[in-house]
Amino acid sequence: MQSRLLFIVMALALGAVLPMQAAINSRLAKTAGNPVMAAFVSFAVGTIALMIYLIIAGQFQFRFVSSQSPWWIWTGGLLGTFFVAGIVILLPRLGVVLSFSLVLAGQMFAAILFDQFGWLGVAVREISPGKIIGSALLIVGVILIRKY
Repeated sequence: MQSRLLFIVMALALGAVLPMQAAINSRLAKTAGNPVMAAFVSFAVGTIALMIYLIIAGQFQFRFVSSQSPWWIWTGGLLGTFFVAGIVILLPRLGVVLSFSLVLAGQMFAAILFDQFGWLGVAVREISPGKIIGSALLIVGVILIRKY
């Protein structure tokens, strides 16, 4: 139970970091004059930080994925750049709360589908009435945030 609580706190902290990252990258986009350049700088700094960590931890090695691995395992970074560039564009136009409430609603919808169908190799966890009600409440929340 104690480790589960730690993971819950970690998930909440990661959620709190996303609006901070978006606000920082939005400011970076104003300075750079381009949201895609801001995403590039953000990923370049992150890549350098990860490389330094791997070197310090003695884990910096190149082991390439075998030819038996699915092609789509290489697309995670592309999706990350899409998210960072997209949120930098949305944030000044929609605000932090509406941007992230819409992102959260989209995440919940996709997550339910991934759990239900086991897409991309995730474990199947069937849709339950509680998940449907929770997701509906998130959508209601988005509507209320947009309206007020």
